[in-house]
Amino acid sequence: MKSSAFVYPWDVNGDPEAPARIAGLGVRQVTLAAAYHSTRALTPRHPRHRVVTAEHAAVLYPTDPDGDRWAGRALRPYPAGDWAPGDAYGEAAAALAGAGLEVHTWVVLAHNSRLGAEHPDTSVVNAYGDRYPWAPCIAQPATRAYLVDLAAEAAVRPGARGTELESLGWYGLTHLHAHDKTAGVVLGDAGQYLMSLCFCPACRAGYGERGLDPEELADAVRTALEPVWQQAAPSDGGWNCVEKLLGETKATLTRAWREDTARTLQEAAVAAVRAAAPEGFQVLLHADPVPYHVGANPGVDPAHILSVADGVVVPCTGGAGLLTPFAEQGRAGAVLAANFTVVSGMGGRPGTLAQDAARAQSLGATELRLYHAGLASDGDLAAVRSALAEL
Repeated sequence: MKSSAFVYPWDVNGDPEAPARIAGLGVRQVTLAAAYHSTRALTPRHPRHRVVTAEHAAVLYPTDPDGDRWAGRALRPYPAGDWAPGDAYGEAAAALAGAGLEVHTWVVLAHNSRLGAEHPDTSVVNAYGDRYPWAPCIAQPATRAYLVDLAAEAAVRPGARGTELESLGWYGLTHLHAHDKTAGVVLGDAGQYLMSLCFCPACRAGYGERGLDPEELADAVRTALEPVWQQAAPSDGGWNCVEKLLGETKATLTRAWREDTARTLQEAAVAAVRAAAPEGFQVLLHADPVPYHVGANPGVDPAHILSVADGVVVPCTGGAGLLTPFAEQGRAGAVLAANFTVVSGMGGRPGTLAQDAARAQSLGATELRLYHAGLASDGDLAAVRSALAEL
């Protein structure tokens, strides 16, 4: 199977040994960040630094805020600071290509804390009135237009052969925010869904179009969650539990609104990327086959998304079962990339990668993704090299 390793530009720039080291893992491709959220990342082998702090979501290449694409718009990409100066993406891409690696862009979209801080009206608002500044509401027209244009610009960088679009859908409560302290009450699938329902003006209007009174709906969500906060009712029973807590009609109508909103955004973003890209440019989405799930791998309808994009990148570190609904579509030529964390300190299991990849292949995986060549220790990388040689 073809394999690709995720990489940040700061893993490569300033480290002349990085391209050959990554190529030496046995991968044929790298998925290189071109637009990324805030993070604090280790660089355990870099000759100049050990920790990089990306202070806010940014594009990692030069963008013109006054050019034809962004002039006069309140929502526009933020340039990176000293963690990725100049054309950091372009510099790293050239070095990696020089080592014989095929370069694809890695673009994070609806996950941007600075956007929420500076433009709070763009954020998801829960039933209690709390804003999630890291989660832009994808129902808002200006936000949708921004995300579509960002996808096209960040995905189609010079020399890139394809892109992987992350967070192209709903984001919710779960964020792993700095100093996050939200695990005091365990929320299962149903609790996460209810806490991720948005009540911004655009979503309130959307509920209204489907016959729901948004005030009554918000009150119903709060009522449904009360026993969950008290740990007197479970919230981990999947969609059946959402229907039990909220009521079947309300649950069905909210889900229809959210799924329609996400589908049309995904269609528009992929179309914009294709319009800007050369022929043969590959477009993949990070995705979860459970349509109501939220986050970096947003929920999608497998049949629909494989009719829109060239394939999906599916989280498989906890098991490869999420591949099955995509494989069952039987779509010839679709890329089903199994994404494995290979950083032991982040829950990865590089020592069992060969076995895990074989299992994923048996469930329909056509490619591998390895998260993350820059973050992994030397021991983790040695295990990856061994596994890919075995495969």
